[in-house]
Amino acid sequence: MHTHQVFLRRLLCCIAVLVGGSFSLLPMAVAENVSKSQSGTLERVLEKGTLRVGVSLFTPWTIKHSDGKLVGYEIDVAKQLAKDLGVKPEFQVLEWEKIIPTLLNREIDIIVAGIIITPQRALKVNFSQPYDSSGIGLVTNIALTKTFKSPKDLNRPDVIIASVTGTISEDLARRVFSKATLKTFPTSQEAIEAVKSGKVHGYVEHEAITTFVALDHPEIVDEPLSKPLLETKAGFAVNKKDPDFINFLNAWIIAHEADTWLASVHKYWFEGVEWRKDIQKTP
Repeated sequence: MHTHQVFLRRLLCCIAVLVGGSFSLLPMAVAENVSKSQSGTLERVLEKGTLRVGVSLFTPWTIKHSDGKLVGYEIDVAKQLAKDLGVKPEFQVLEWEKIIPTLLNREIDIIVAGIIITPQRALKVNFSQPYDSSGIGLVTNIALTKTFKSPKDLNRPDVIIASVTGTISEDLARRVFSKATLKTFPTSQEAIEAVKSGKVHGYVEHEAITTFVALDHPEIVDEPLSKPLLETKAGFAVNKKDPDFINFLNAWIIAHEADTWLASVHKYWFEGVEWRKDIQKTP
């Protein structure tokens, strides 16, 4: 082989090695940048040491104590979740209709607010498996409904039904009482006050809330139904494309169902009365 041919062959081999090496380094650099830009919520939470939790004021899920401190079932759940992660919880109290948009804007890491799992919501967020079950019930103002013979009498145009804006209760009220006038409120407290004061005939809401309102004001409010209008299941909600976080949350739920921690905390807040002595009731 001529010296010139040997030189060309060696030169081509060197070029191939150099080019191949440079291209092999490029995917590594790109992959590293992509990994950093798409790091999951769980990874960021562990790095920052803080879990940003979105909650909404619904008794007994989340209650603002007389001293301003937050207490309730979901507060206990979120605190235990943060403890098991080895981080601190940071709560943001939000009006219900703003809670999913706040998550989507990544201003919070997770919704822990008894959010009911539905296909429509699952188009926007990822749900964990259910960790809580409940139902949606009804309370009515006794004075306004004393002549009514059955709940069917609520389904007419001259009747006003209350619900909280953006909730499953609102959707259910529209379907069940389609002929009635629906009035929505930003918070549960406002809807409760409306039914107590006689501004509305009835209020459709989670059963725990309706039960407590009827117990606290038996001379004003009645719970006329023997069973809920709808059975529901709630889960944690996080942003899309976050499988690691969902996997952890599902494992967390399985573990605390097995050790009965979730059941005992639920029983305390939904069946017990001890905590009610320490909470300042809405007048």
